[in-house]
Amino acid sequence: MAPRKKVNDYGTGIPKHEVDALARVLPLEIQAFFESEEGQRAFAEWKARQKKTV
Repeated sequence: MAPRKKVNDYGTGIPKHEVDALARVLPLEIQAFFESEEGQRAFAEWKARQKKTV
């Protein structure tokens, strides 16, 4: 029997199936946040801070 190839988790210890699940869900959650009133407000505040540092 051939040895199993170890999947590189880049030192996170997070199983690949968990990373895959997050990769499916996280973008949708991020999008929903930025479409919300709270997300719009947070983004506007971030943009204002960015203008001050440039």
